[in-house]
Amino acid sequence: MTHDPARPFGRLLTAMVTPFAADGSLDVDGAAKLAAYLVDEQRNDALVISGTTGESPTTTDAEKDTLLRAVVEAVGDRAQVVAGVGTNNTAHTIELARAAEKAGAHGLLVVAPYYNKPPQAGVARHLLAVADAAGLPVMVYDIPHRAGIAIATETMCRIAEHERIVAVKDAKGDLAASSWVLARTDLAYYSGDDATTLPLLAVGGIGLVGTSTHFTGAQAQEMIRAYERGDVATALAVHQRMLPMFTGIFRSPGTILVKAGLTVRGLPAGPVRSPLVDASRAETDQLISDAAAAGLPLAPDTTEETA
Repeated sequence: MTHDPARPFGRLLTAMVTPFAADGSLDVDGAAKLAAYLVDEQRNDALVISGTTGESPTTTDAEKDTLLRAVVEAVGDRAQVVAGVGTNNTAHTIELARAAEKAGAHGLLVVAPYYNKPPQAGVARHLLAVADAAGLPVMVYDIPHRAGIAIATETMCRIAEHERIVAVKDAKGDLAASSWVLARTDLAYYSGDDATTLPLLAVGGIGLVGTSTHFTGAQAQEMIRAYERGDVATALAVHQRMLPMFTGIFRSPGTILVKAGLTVRGLPAGPVRSPLVDASRAETDQLISDAAAAGLPLAPDTTEETA
């Protein structure tokens, strides 16, 4: 793996779902297999493990550790593995960050503290404390519609002074605010919303932490690289072609539809854990239609088997 300071986690990351067995237990072998598929077939430079898409609210700390170790062993020689460690409890987040470092993670994803809505001084203190506690590069996750708070521009500029806070997963939906931070810091901005990747690239972003990229990874990688080499027409064409999946994956919570799509493809996924519910037949059919509209049939390739 080559490390480019301007792209600390590469160009493309997928927030990987966590495969479970039929009984709801962690499917460790399935996680290793899914990680390999995402890196080798979907061209991901890095994977985020135990983000919200990975059902982190309903996995135990021990399961997070087991999952991380399995994925590092499976793909850590050819992709970075970023551990989602963010909670709304600073002390617990620090514990998870230190455990992730011991388990071999290459970086940390730390979301703004959710639900308890701290003031900006508290948000900054939380993020800086985690960056101080572990020796890994940190990507902060700005997602106001889930966290209940945004990371303000001034806060982002302040925490950017920390040597280990190097990147942002930007799901704020405010290109002007992101532009101001990009103009004032060296933070690497990754889109946290698949469909807004191209607009973010236009104001200085460098990549995507995706959800639909369980299926659209190779195309998203092509779009980012086309934009980088100045081929905006190709980047726009890929963006428009992938829109049915960039947006369709969020018709229901992304975890639900990704797991439905992976199951159709014959890849490890399993059920979701409560309070999420598995996709209905109608939701799965709609996802299959969205994928077909993007030129990405979800059915497994059986040509070799039937030849």
